[in-house]
Amino acid sequence: MNKGSLRTQFKAVLNRSDITDTLADTFIDQGITRIQRTLRIPSMEAKHTYNISTSITSIVLPSNFLEAIDLYYDNRTLVRIPMAEMQDLKKAGTQGSPYYFTREGSTFLVSPYPSSGSLTLNYYAQFVDMVSDSDENALAAIAPDLIIYAALTYASDYYLDERSPVFESKYQAFLDEIQVQADDQELAGSLQSIRPAYSL
Repeated sequence: MNKGSLRTQFKAVLNRSDITDTLADTFIDQGITRIQRTLRIPSMEAKHTYNISTSITSIVLPSNFLEAIDLYYDNRTLVRIPMAEMQDLKKAGTQGSPYYFTREGSTFLVSPYPSSGSLTLNYYAQFVDMVSDSDENALAAIAPDLIIYAALTYASDYYLDERSPVFESKYQAFLDEIQVQADDQELAGSLQSIRPAYSL
């Protein structure tokens, strides 16, 4: 469902004569922001590769970054450690293939410090903004009802609407339904296998 259709549907469910398109768009944007704080589904996954040609101690996170899935150097997954441990490693100033990382602001610090190769970050990303009425992002395509009811929770606060508990309940139900579906897909199908506890 594109942005224009989302707005039309939202306004129809809200059913108020004093709701403007601008205000409706604000509630929709607030709703999407709320959804992104908790929802983690495959359509939110993204990958960014850093090609290293000089010695580095950190990488800058992508502007649409929400949460890290994993970070790996060439074919080895790095281990996330607390900042206190990273500070000790920074003092040593060891160079070589990185094994560890931690977040500092909008960067990931890595240790040891690589001077070549590539770091690949798999992460959950924000949904693409919908600017024009014809725009549709991944969330609007698979869960327009979730967006609409997230927006309605903000509208009900704004208007002191007595339907607020209903809107909140339906929002939570849609959110849980989509997250459970995504989680189930990760654990189902022929690609899954039980790994042995021991190898001989």
